[in-house]
Amino acid sequence: MTQFSDLGLDKALLKALAEEGYETPTPIQAQAIPGVLAARDLLGVAQTGTGKTAAFALPILQRLAAERKPAPRRGCRVLVLAPTRELATQIGESFKTYGRHLGLTTTVIFGGVKYGAQIKALAAGIDVLVATPGRLLDHLQEKMAVLNQTEVFVLDEADQMLDLGFLVPIRKIVAHLPKMRQNLFFSATMPDEIGKLAGELLRDPLKVSVAPQGTTAERVNQQVLFIETARKRALLTELFDEPGFSRVLVFTRTKRGADRVARSLEQAGVEAASIHGDKSQGQRERALASFKAGQVRALVATDIAARGIDIDSVTHVIQYELPNVPEAYVHRIGRTARAGAKGSAVAFCADDERNLLRDIQKVTRQTIPSFDRRNDKALGAATAAMPEPAGLRPERPERSAQPSRNGAPKSGARNKRGRSQGGGDQAQAKPAARGAGFKGPKRGGDGPARTGVWSNR
Repeated sequence: MTQFSDLGLDKALLKALAEEGYETPTPIQAQAIPGVLAARDLLGVAQTGTGKTAAFALPILQRLAAERKPAPRRGCRVLVLAPTRELATQIGESFKTYGRHLGLTTTVIFGGVKYGAQIKALAAGIDVLVATPGRLLDHLQEKMAVLNQTEVFVLDEADQMLDLGFLVPIRKIVAHLPKMRQNLFFSATMPDEIGKLAGELLRDPLKVSVAPQGTTAERVNQQVLFIETARKRALLTELFDEPGFSRVLVFTRTKRGADRVARSLEQAGVEAASIHGDKSQGQRERALASFKAGQVRALVATDIAARGIDIDSVTHVIQYELPNVPEAYVHRIGRTARAGAKGSAVAFCADDERNLLRDIQKVTRQTIPSFDRRNDKALGAATAAMPEPAGLRPERPERSAQPSRNGAPKSGARNKRGRSQGGGDQAQAKPAARGAGFKGPKRGGDGPARTGVWSNR
């Protein structure tokens, strides 16, 4: 069996891996690391939970350590683009963990927070910059960042970038990169537009695929429960009566729906928190921390907020509402059965969601085992006894970012001056002022205390 020590990694990296208890690489790590160390471009088709972050972080850190040089001012030696702030933060944490003995700098930049600390970190120069596209494009347009000395470019979760309408911003960012660079491209699925983008970026890439396109994790036990919409809350509460449902991700389509489900679970005595695009960065981090620490059994999330959730011990994924995009089903259940563990996924399906289920089964090329819980008398009685969750605004859909005419994502509410009031990383958000004194626009909402940037400098 291959060990990390067989892959030609530096002793400092092996020491950090040993401290984390890692000895055996995952399939994508074993296949990708030697090629990346040889400076090959890479096309990786892999879902989250397969260890792909280490597959690119470890060889990148080795390259930086072997070729010591000052990071370019206002720039970076390595750029990693991620679709969400949670995923960007986790990638940054991985670089910091694996590179703890190398003395390199890592900074994470994302939208929805103030610009000042980000500008300061960029000014000094960074070895590894992990960023979301919208906020990085802001800095590039204001000439607070330059990428002409970037040596390695990593595009992670490319299909999620497509879902969020980030392809045009990505192409604008790529135009700032030098032509001579190493490119690493990762996607869980390969729709036509993503395949075209990969063709534009990669030169004779090493291709690594750890699962056939469109399939789901074999270690996930899946089932569908047919249930009336009005009885979903009672069925969800019933599932939590089972002690095995100890760390559960629940997915809804809307932000208000996530809050409503979390409140309903709390009223039933189940510790729960919600995470979605209207939450501030501080609120999202606190909810994730509570979930990781086991302080809450249920984390209720929308798709737009959940892509960066990387927690090894999720026992169950419950799809309270089926996604409109069938590929999202694959990403959702990929939150469980991570790091070699087993997991379970339960999908609720109302009559008006049958067409969504058919699309999912077509994409995943499987018939998911199903059970009919409609007309269940016990659930009917429980539903009748359930109070409506109090203190919530009327439900409205979560507005996933969609491409506008100029290709930039539209998402979040707008103030009178046309700027986004938070709600995710906004590629089209424009800074309020120009020149060296630029501090960036003030964001609406309940403004997190964090500055949206951290560094291990």
